[in-house]
Amino acid sequence: MVNFNGSLIDSAESFFTSENRGYKYGDALFETLKVVNGKIFFWEDHYFRLMASMRIMRMDIPMNFTMEFLEAEILKTIEANNLSNTSARVRLNVDRGEGGKYLPGKTSKVAFNIVADTFNEPFYSVKDEQTYEVDLYKDFFIAPGLLSGLKNNNKAVQVMGSIYAQENDLENCLVLNTNKSVIEGLNGNLFLVKGDKIKTPPLEDGCLKGVMRKQVLEILSKDVNLYTEEASISPFELQKADELFITNVIKGIVPITKYRKKTYGCELAKALTNKLNAKIRLGA
Repeated sequence: MVNFNGSLIDSAESFFTSENRGYKYGDALFETLKVVNGKIFFWEDHYFRLMASMRIMRMDIPMNFTMEFLEAEILKTIEANNLSNTSARVRLNVDRGEGGKYLPGKTSKVAFNIVADTFNEPFYSVKDEQTYEVDLYKDFFIAPGLLSGLKNNNKAVQVMGSIYAQENDLENCLVLNTNKSVIEGLNGNLFLVKGDKIKTPPLEDGCLKGVMRKQVLEILSKDVNLYTEEASISPFELQKADELFITNVIKGIVPITKYRKKTYGCELAKALTNKLNAKIRLGA
């Protein structure tokens, strides 16, 4: 079942037309949520990121788009798909409706839809036997700027990069901006560990303003033995690192085990994953 503007309909039915602006122009935003036993992980952070993104996109935010309203609609969708007592991956999509060309029509109104499916990992983990090889994706670059950090429907670089990764037997690729700095993975933010220093690219470089990125930075800020900075990462730094890992809300912290001829450990990734799970259990 799909939730379309508050109505539950069968997923086989068409719930928008070819005039939908998200389909025609990518005039849409989305949040990918992890929900376990009816609890939305980091819902407040997701909600405020969505609202900020809608303002940047100059969308007219409906008066009923409160945090409580959207949470209730998400949980309604979860229940309709019999996922209330298990783990689920949810996508909340917001678009500007129909009408207009590049300029939205006068009758265009913001709409939302919610889809949910099963996800079998309730908590986050780092598996010792897991291999995760990456390389740079250099066919296309991302321009730094405010729009690059939005979770919108314009994901051509991620699509092309994912095809490249599959063709080259890679689990993921690292994306560059137009200044040739490494900014993120195809599906999450990047962290680099060298000794007691941890770096992650700044938002100004064009990386996604990730919800899991925020959680990890908050955990790291409480460790007096580590120095964390948001700074640009050059490709030359990757092979000098002790650890590299990618973060997103669905998978948590994913250690990179190999980049070209360099292999990496995952000690900090494991420690951070334990602290992340503890934070979730405490309801933070």
